[in-house]
Amino acid sequence: MNQMKIGEFLKELRNEKGLTQEQLAEYFNVSNRSVSRWENGYNMPDLSMLVELSHFYNVDMSEIINGERKSKMMNDERTQLISDYAENEKEVLLKRMRIINIIGTCAMAIAFVMMLIKDNRTLPVFDYMMGLFYGIAFGALLTSFFYTTCILVNFRKYKSKKRYMNMIVGICIVICVLFLIASILASI
Repeated sequence: MNQMKIGEFLKELRNEKGLTQEQLAEYFNVSNRSVSRWENGYNMPDLSMLVELSHFYNVDMSEIINGERKSKMMNDERTQLISDYAENEKEVLLKRMRIINIIGTCAMAIAFVMMLIKDNRTLPVFDYMMGLFYGIAFGALLTSFFYTTCILVNFRKYKSKKRYMNMIVGICIVICVLFLIASILASI
């Protein structure tokens, strides 16, 4: 899979539609930088975006993955290309999940150790630090949940809708405030 070739092909398809990178980015609710990185071969769109691009450009996904148009392709070859692409995306997701889980586990272990060694003479900063580590662990747990349930993949579709965005930001703020209040109450 040649990312430069794929990028050139994506650029060619965009130019055939007479679109700028900004227009394409706005249509798919991604940043201009993402489109630029795809077309320069620095990054690849994820599998769900690849499906959307193939429908938008009215080309086969295997043509995008090959970086060129082909009048006839073998079904086996097409299936293999798509499966390889999906496997690469799965590996990237698993790496991210491992990192997030390691960070969460370490944060939980540190918070637990801090809870065990805590006594009445500790400073309030100690409690805040313990709350911070519990918060990091909880954040890692939530992120893992979002990754495994594919909520983050589908989030891009709702990004343009201000109501959903404001609701999610509001929920995050409420959770942060509750953790802050809990850590303050724990230090009293």
